[in-house]
Amino acid sequence: MFKPLQLFIGLRYTRARRRNHFVSFISASSMLGIAIGVTALITVLSVMNGFETELRERILGMVSHGTVSGYQRPLQDWEALTGRLQERGDVRGAAPYVDGQVMLTRGGEVTGAMVRGILPAQEGRVSTVGENVTSGSLQALEPGDFGIVLGRGLADRLGVGRGDKVTMVTPEARASAAGILPRLRRFEVVGVFSVDMSQYDNNQALIHLEDAQVLFRLDGAVTGIRLAFEDLFQAPRLVRGIAEDLPGIYRISDWTMQNRNFFRAVQTEKTVMFVILMLIVGVAAFNIVSTLVMVVTDKQSDIAILRTLGATPRGIMGIFIVQGAVLGVVGTLLGVAGGTALALNVETIVPAIEAVFNTEFLPADVYLISDLPSELHSEDVVRITIAAIALSLIATLYPAWRASRVAPAEALRYE
Repeated sequence: MFKPLQLFIGLRYTRARRRNHFVSFISASSMLGIAIGVTALITVLSVMNGFETELRERILGMVSHGTVSGYQRPLQDWEALTGRLQERGDVRGAAPYVDGQVMLTRGGEVTGAMVRGILPAQEGRVSTVGENVTSGSLQALEPGDFGIVLGRGLADRLGVGRGDKVTMVTPEARASAAGILPRLRRFEVVGVFSVDMSQYDNNQALIHLEDAQVLFRLDGAVTGIRLAFEDLFQAPRLVRGIAEDLPGIYRISDWTMQNRNFFRAVQTEKTVMFVILMLIVGVAAFNIVSTLVMVVTDKQSDIAILRTLGATPRGIMGIFIVQGAVLGVVGTLLGVAGGTALALNVETIVPAIEAVFNTEFLPADVYLISDLPSELHSEDVVRITIAAIALSLIATLYPAWRASRVAPAEALRYE
């Protein structure tokens, strides 16, 4: 089908100036439509890849790869268990923690918060929160001093900064001569952190592990042990191995279990967006049908002459498939070039647009991530390129078949 003669004539028809300018316009618009569709598809998928990676890194900056906690009770033997887990070759770090819900007050401001007791010296093994402290440091958390490190949004809501005092109210009450009273404790703000994720910046507070044990009356116990693995994507398999190796009954979980619905929703959204945007490419590709049908009508006499010179119906099909394929391939390559360039520069282009129009596309108080990350994956580009070219080739089949069915005698009767 694709002999040099068919290739030469097909390319010649593509370059030739047509008497019917409308056909030329439809050809150009088909090519441009494919280019725009491919550009949009590559850019959107790259941005969604960037969001997924950014969310994973920020979530895992606060949520460990895996956790081992007591079953329906605090974990008593945590020191020996931490050492045992740390000895495993697949565990990069292990650190105990205490989790609880509290109310924080200062003046007339009251807000709920999640408080986590940590050991500052070990926290860096399982999270990156220490790298995101913007004021003070985790090392300022000393046992017995009742210091606290607040998320940036939480600190702003309470109107406090480093050196200020806040009052923590725990859900446990205590009995006194005056009746049942809530348990209160004054804490000094020794630091503020920001992981650029409102879920944690607006609700998370950190205190020393020993202070948390006193506050929640755990008598030396902890909520559990947080783990970091060498390969976070192996977390489901590794926690199952830990569960099989540990004696006794423990509650084991990993980051995919804690955020399964969230990341599943991201994957579903990526798939849906691919299908929706691929429809744009499909519409542009099937404009090639209109183009080639009009070209076939315009070139009936040429087709008839070629047939009388010995061209086969199969050869005629090859000519018009080549012509349609050129439109699809050129449009796809233009779209790949444009989409790649746009995806690699989104993080520069978007802030520039925001500055020009004095607006903010992703306000930090509304969205989990306030910037627009982008991560270009070569497999996405290859998949989009193949799909766009395949649609373009499919769109050429019907017009090419119609061209092969032209009867030479009928086409030349009135010439």
